[in-house]
Amino acid sequence: MTDSIADSRSDIAARHRKPDESVASKSAVRTRLVALDVLRGIAILGTLGTNVWILTNAEGLVGYLDELRGSATGRLWAEPILQQLAQGKFLGLLTIMFGIGLAIQQGSAVRGGRRWPGSYPWRAGLLFLDGVLNFVFVAEFDVLMGYAMTGLVVAYILATSARAQRRWLMIAAGFHIAMLTLIGTAIALAGQQNSTTPRTLDPNPYAGGSFWDLALFRLRDAGTFRFEPIFVFPMSIALFLAGAQLFRAGVFGPEGARIRQRLMILGFAIAAPIDLAVGVLGGGDLVLLTRYGTAPFVAFGILALVAEFYLRRPRVGFVGGRLTEVGRTALSCYILQNLVASVLCYGWGFGLAARVSPAARVPFTIGVYLLVALIIVTAAHLWLRRFERGPVEWLWNLSYRTLAREPRTNTAA
Repeated sequence: MTDSIADSRSDIAARHRKPDESVASKSAVRTRLVALDVLRGIAILGTLGTNVWILTNAEGLVGYLDELRGSATGRLWAEPILQQLAQGKFLGLLTIMFGIGLAIQQGSAVRGGRRWPGSYPWRAGLLFLDGVLNFVFVAEFDVLMGYAMTGLVVAYILATSARAQRRWLMIAAGFHIAMLTLIGTAIALAGQQNSTTPRTLDPNPYAGGSFWDLALFRLRDAGTFRFEPIFVFPMSIALFLAGAQLFRAGVFGPEGARIRQRLMILGFAIAAPIDLAVGVLGGGDLVLLTRYGTAPFVAFGILALVAEFYLRRPRVGFVGGRLTEVGRTALSCYILQNLVASVLCYGWGFGLAARVSPAARVPFTIGVYLLVALIIVTAAHLWLRRFERGPVEWLWNLSYRTLAREPRTNTAA
């Protein structure tokens, strides 16, 4: 999603670009490139599958959280199922892919004889700035700020020994699991006795406010809206490190067959059924246990499945091609999809979310998702027919190379 995503194709290709390169080696490199881009595209469109329910709620994120805390009963059965299918899985996948991007950058730096993390703090700082702007002006559920802080920490961890990295992974994962266990215990003991009263927005900046009103609302409630990145910080560190280790272990290559098999069993045969059952039937605050507990394991299964698929099927195909284009412009598409959906749903745009009846919420949300997905897929395709990088990626890359005083690549739009 950052310059690490934009540079990964050239970094991997450069690593294997040798005069005597065999056909099999070329195929393996190409498969790895395709799988990485496709996974990023899946992660971007998948996060939209979660965020679209926030955007189509008449009270935005506040209303969405109130619905999650309530019971699933009373809602159309399709709504909790559709929400649970996307809940946390693609956020986890995006986080894992970011860790893979860091491993790629580190490998490129080492091969080029450069210090690591070197100028990476500039990258993290720019990503944090992107996140601040995205949070204030586009989406209060922004993930970029959290990724910037996590990436900065993990970049230094990756400079340590393999043993130390495994230790940090276990510490971060253990701390996260301990927090989830405490939360789960508290939920079980509290039962329904301490059900919170839903917050009513009056006035409602999502439905009746201007673009600036909504920006000011995000700033006033920044403490509430920014709680998730703080809460998931240990989980994010663990997923970053796990992604980096899986990449180095060859999860995208023929040598990673056993790793992929285990990840698919863990993700689809074990975690996915538990995640769906608890998320749909449990309802309420149990979504915390699925979003941050079982969903990341499903994400590992998705990663392994896509890697296996493109090892067995070298041709990208039409769908793979479109996902690849979204993956190559991931940062631009992430911002664009939330912006387009905001125009459709919020009061400063067409204001459709407040006009839709509860009975029409599910088909309306599905329609918004399909329309926004079509727009960003088409935009990525048309843009990459002429330019190498997405527009935000190009500006990001230009800013980074200026600040870090690195040579500029010929990728300007």
